[in-house]
Formats: sequence, structure tokens, C-alpha cells
Amino acid sequence: MADAKKGLGTEFKEFLMRGNVVDLAVAVVIGGAFGAVVKALVTDIITPIIAAIFGKPDFAALTFTIHKSHFLYGDLINNVVNFVSIAAAVFVFVVKPVNFLVERRKKAMAGGAEPDAATLSDEAVLLQEIRDLLRNRQAG
Repeated sequence: MADAKKGLGTEFKEFLMRGNVVDLAVAVVIGGAFGAVVKALVTDIITPIIAAIFGKPDFAALTFTIHKSHFLYGDLINNVVNFVSIAAAVFVFVVKPVNFLVERRKKAMAGGAEPDAATLSDEAVLLQEIRDLLRNRQAG
């Protein structure tokens, strides 16, 4: 019944303060900033390298014609280069470091070390506390 008496403002505030909403907002902002960095990497570094090798920094003008139909395959090449560049940047700067940290943590856990509470989620900390209480209850 107490929940039914909550005002719209209170419910909205609780909704906004949920961890998932805040995490999602942070992810969107960081994702946008990361996208800008990757775009700059592609535009300022990779495209000039391609231009040095192939002689053209932009392939959009590449076309061929069959029976008066124009096929703009150069734009496809540009988008493939962008996609591969973005995928490579995400792999090198996000996936590899996260995999490294996960493996490091697995090794530490296999060695019997307890992870610090600062690196665990609230749920994991709560589960550890429950585990410890159950151990104490069985021992006593």
C-alpha cells in the first residue's frame, strides 16, 4: 500500500537512480566519445595510410557501369574499411584488456585468494556474507 501512495516524482526519481539506468547513461556517453576517437583514428591515421598505399584517401568515387546502371562500390569499400577499423579498435582497446583482467582474476581465484570487496558487485558481497554466516552456523 505504501507504494501506491508514492507520487509520480518519487517513482521517477527512484527509476532514474537505479543502477541500470545510470550505467546505461554512462555507457551511451562513453560510447559516443569512444566513437569520436575511433572516427578520428580512421580519418586522420588509417585513411592517409590507405591513401599512401593505394593513392586514394576516399574510395567513394569508384564506380562501374553495366547497361547504364551505376554501381558505387567505392562507398562500400569506405564503409568496410571503417567497420574493420572500428572493430579492430574495440578489440584492441576494450576486448583484450577486459579478457586480460578476467584471466588475471580467474588465476587469483584459482590460487585461493579472495577478491576484494571493492571489485565485487553488491550482490556478490551479499552472497559472500551469507556464505560466511552459513559456515559459522555449521561450525558452531
